Amino acid sequence: MTQGQLNRKPKRIAALVGTALLGLAATLGVAACGGSASASDSIDLVAYSTPQQVYEQSLEPGFKDTSDGKDVDFTNSFGASGDQSRAVESGQPADVAEFSLEPDMQRLVDAGIVSADWDANQYKGIVTNSVVTLMVRPGNPKNITSFDDLARDDVDVIDPNPATSGGARWNIMAIYGSQINEGRSPEEAQEFVKQVLANTSVQDSSARDSLNTFASGKGDVLVGYENDAIQAKKDGVDLEYVTPDSTILIENPIAVTQDAPSVAQKFVDFLYTDQGQQDFADAGYRPVVQSVLQKNASEFPTPSGLFKIDQFGGWDKVADPFFGDSGWVTQAEKDLGNPTS
Repeated sequence: MTQGQLNRKPKRIAALVGTALLGLAATLGVAACGGSASASDSIDLVAYSTPQQVYEQSLEPGFKDTSDGKDVDFTNSFGASGDQSRAVESGQPADVAEFSLEPDMQRLVDAGIVSADWDANQYKGIVTNSVVTLMVRPGNPKNITSFDDLARDDVDVIDPNPATSGGARWNIMAIYGSQINEGRSPEEAQEFVKQVLANTSVQDSSARDSLNTFASGKGDVLVGYENDAIQAKKDGVDLEYVTPDSTILIENPIAVTQDAPSVAQKFVDFLYTDQGQQDFADAGYRPVVQSVLQKNASEFPTPSGLFKIDQFGGWDKVADPFFGDSGWVTQAEKDLGNPTS
């Protein structure tokens, strides 16, 4: 290669780069004029583990069939509620977030990712309800009918880990509340929960993983969401479920993030339509829209002793003393050698 050829080589590279940049600019120009899909045509959904099937098989396709959802693409992430919330806090893209319980949403409010008025709609930001139930083997061979049975020596319990799973925290509050409603003191109720934790042989990171563990044949009883039990039976998992008379109402929050495109709010609005709520009902969730709930009343009987987290002051009052770093549930888990983070 001659010295002249060497001198011309950088100019050729510069010309090629310039041509590429012009082409890129032209492409961006077309996109800006609406000639191709833009960021507003996609939604990043981050949610807890259990609603994955209803979102991917029903809700997202249903929204895409509407004028608002035409040509919208979804990027989904499902996992343990606490893990998902922390991931979004750390930078995971999210336009719509649905978690198992309110403190996981509050984390994003505190981080400035979700608006403080996320729960200002008529449903207080809750998109579905459920109750804590007991999934047992066919025929219920251990005759498990209430949370009281979970502390028996002959019962092997499966329940996710409360350090990562919002479902596990609902389960613990259901067990604790059932004891309070039986007339036990808070100290006695705590001791009972500790007995149940000691009887729990497997603590997976999420409710969905715990269901898979139970479906594989491990354990006598799985503590979990009513909707998980209903969907599992539809999917052919060989189980029955018993809902205790005294159990807690699960309330699942949803919100759009501060920087989400407008189509994200349209998707959330769709979830509150009769179609969206019926899709949830078909997947075993209790609708929050009363007209749809009444339509499905026979599928969702109200337990006689149903109570809410409000009985204990709400999650604001419960989260730290129960599940915080110094909380009594966290300490009980440490004493048992279970993961606490």
